[in-house]
Amino acid sequence: MKSALVPIQIRLIFPSQNGCAIFLGNEEKTFVIQVEPQMGHIIGMFVRGQTKERPLTHDLMQHIFKGFGIGVDRIVITELKNGTYFARLFLQQENELGKKIVEIDARPSDCLALATAQKRPIFATRVLLDNVEDMTAELEKFGEGGMEQD
Repeated sequence: MKSALVPIQIRLIFPSQNGCAIFLGNEEKTFVIQVEPQMGHIIGMFVRGQTKERPLTHDLMQHIFKGFGIGVDRIVITELKNGTYFARLFLQQENELGKKIVEIDARPSDCLALATAQKRPIFATRVLLDNVEDMTAELEKFGEGGMEQD
């Protein structure tokens, strides 16, 4: 799968009628994933490195991962089916017995939260990137900033 992956990044997080629009892409193309308003806010907090008063669910997951010596290796936005995006979360554990990578089916919003929290790479499959609508023009209207707009 690695040869068919394209590095992308969060380019903008913007409130929308349906929740929150997360613009993802690179210089080649931008696409949008709609997430719940709270998830957009959480991802924005991780992007900005903002501290939280109390641990959120994704913070808890990170603490559990750390306790077991597990980290996010990468995430991959894999496909779009019937208007729903799919993603894979790759976790890595390394100890005295060796290195193990586990691939898990997960919501793109959860993957994005964990990847941004741990500053890990975000990828899209080439097939997905070739088939999604290019939203670069819309991104330019808002102004790229990679941050949540208030």
